Amino acid sequence: MNGFLLLIPFLLIRFGLLSLLDKDGLKRAAFFAPLIGGERTAYWCYQISNLLILIYPFFLKVTTEKAWLYAGLATYGLGILLCLVSVFNFASPAANGMNLEGLYRLSRNPMYIAYFIYFLGCALLTQSLLLFVVVMVFQISAHWIILAEERWCLQQFGQQYKHYMSKVRRYI
Repeated sequence: MNGFLLLIPFLLIRFGLLSLLDKDGLKRAAFFAPLIGGERTAYWCYQISNLLILIYPFFLKVTTEKAWLYAGLATYGLGILLCLVSVFNFASPAANGMNLEGLYRLSRNPMYIAYFIYFLGCALLTQSLLLFVVVMVFQISAHWIILAEERWCLQQFGQQYKHYMSKVRRYI
């Protein structure tokens, strides 16, 4: 089976489901907070790694080796579940625009975590070291994007977001 088929659920959830649940959801999810300093470099690393994650699987095959298959399926399945839940939660922000319910009560960044687990499952299922490295670049660069987002949220939501930050962890 071609590795690109692994991305179909992600694309359907991230773009199809989100746009069905929230007419402004895609626009909100695609928004990048203003970047400063090294965050700009991280932004480009993030975008390039995203592109590679979407293109490189065309050249990969899903493994049938049992250990890789089981580990990959478990990780991939968890990633799909977390993507679904985080998209549902993202599509239902509070009246002021903050996401505070569902997985957002546990993590300030559940979509980033879900994407990482999902793509890690893809790397395991294809036994691709290069895809694994790209996923790691994706996740490390996402950290810098998250820092910019949190700075923006503090400016937008003020004390309410500061209080939220004190209660909820950045990552799970």
